[in-house]
Parts: sequence; structure tokens; C-alpha cells
Amino acid sequence: MYKKGDYLLKSGKYCTNLSFVQSGLLRMFVTTEEKEVTQWISTKGYFTTDLSSFVFEVPSRWNIQALVDTELYIITKEDYKRIGDLVPKWNELEKLFLVRCFIILEDRIFSHLSMTAEERYNFFYENNRELFNQVPLQYIASMLGMTPETFSRIRKKQLS
Repeated sequence: MYKKGDYLLKSGKYCTNLSFVQSGLLRMFVTTEEKEVTQWISTKGYFTTDLSSFVFEVPSRWNIQALVDTELYIITKEDYKRIGDLVPKWNELEKLFLVRCFIILEDRIFSHLSMTAEERYNFFYENNRELFNQVPLQYIASMLGMTPETFSRIRKKQLS
């Protein structure tokens, strides 16, 4: 159990776990000189890790922090390496997992390249309504690639 505010991972450390969110919320973010950038918010039913650090054993770029009390199932790197010996169809499942990650990333890139800020807001809202009451809105704004001011202006327009 991770309490609100606890870090699962800090930037510069090595990511040695793949975690599945049983309940709660995790934010993956980085702090630059100018601002904090939220890359992803993991909700119940999603995995979270710094994939680059986990797979290639390089220092993490990302921080992962619990936004609320969060319960996780955690797979260590050593256990992850042994899963193929225990689960006959693991290679197929792993491939599907990685493809799903890639598709999510591809969809986010497409939305940033092809949608206006208002369209990104509307799309995200339609698919993640519950987050708007659970997460500080500046995190969602950052994840959508907009300033809190732009986000607020769009939100005000949508609510009126």
C-alpha cells in the first residue's frame, strides 16, 4: 500500500518493478527547470513503470507518485524474467502488452498533432470523466500539453 504522496519511483533511480494498479491513482511526471510535466496518470487496471529504465537498466527520467492511497501488485525484474518459465503463453501476452502500450502512445501523439487543445480536452473528458474530480486539474492540463490557463478557459466554456 502506497499512501498519498509516496513515491514509487524517483527520477535518477533505477526502476526495478512493473506495477499493476489494483486501486488508487499514480502520476508519472518529470520536473524541468521551467515546469512539471505529467506524462501519464495510471488508474485501476493499468500497469505502471518506467519502461526504459525497467528494460534497459538506465536511470529513470520519471517520478511516479501516489495521488491517493494506492494498492499495487508488484512484479520485480527478477520475477518478470522468470514469468516465461511459469506461464506458457507469456511471450504472446507480453507482446500484446507492449503493443497496447505502443498504441496508447501512438494515440496520444496523434491527438497532439491533429487535434486542437479544445478537441484534446473534449476527447480526454469523454474517456476519463472520473479523473476530473480526482486529480488536480493542472496535472490533466500538463498531460494534454496545455497551460493551466488554456485548460481553465476551455473548461469554463464547456461548463457554460
